[in-house]
Amino acid sequence: MPTISKENYLKTVFLYNNRAKGEMAGTTVIAKELNISKAAISDMTRRLAEDGLLDYKKYKGMRLTEAGKVIALQVIRKHRLWESFLHKVLDMSWGEVHDEAERLEHNTSNYLIDKIDDYLGHPMYDPHGSPIPDSNGEMPAKRDLILLANAKVGHNYQTAHVHDRNTQMMNYLSRIGLVLNSQIKILEKFDFDQSIHIELKGQTYLLSKKISNQIKVIQL
Repeated sequence: MPTISKENYLKTVFLYNNRAKGEMAGTTVIAKELNISKAAISDMTRRLAEDGLLDYKKYKGMRLTEAGKVIALQVIRKHRLWESFLHKVLDMSWGEVHDEAERLEHNTSNYLIDKIDDYLGHPMYDPHGSPIPDSNGEMPAKRDLILLANAKVGHNYQTAHVHDRNTQMMNYLSRIGLVLNSQIKILEKFDFDQSIHIELKGQTYLLSKKISNQIKVIQL
């Protein structure tokens, strides 16, 4: 069975490859994502390649084998279902659930996570809008999402995904009521700093470029 460090490594490579649309992940990128040394990355890469979980080509990068993808998707499923459970059942904020799910995902059997999935009614997305793999490792069909930064003035949108790594940002969004499935209108965009003026529940807010690049929306 993979260790926790192996699980995190495989999950990180999978998410990078998916985000980069199949582009092979370099060791430098993965080292930065996991906040570990390049030496540790090189050693783990070699071991995972020997175990048949990783396809690595020196100077070109890496991608997961089918066996590696199975493990990565199991970890992602556990993580996102735990986030959903903590948010829906224990009423934890969407800014709190990520770190707790990181710890729980490595100590949860497939049997228990399937029970949690049943209890929640088989959600397709976690509290941040990330897709949840089913028990066969299949993801929901991709949605037509755009970055809030690219939204058009005068149009209405619904929030569909928010990057969950920045707790401070998540807490700010919660404070103003900008959560998953919120409906917003783009009032104005400012070229000098790429900030966006939005209307949300009758109130107006100014969002920085950094925030609008972390939110994906669906046009209504």
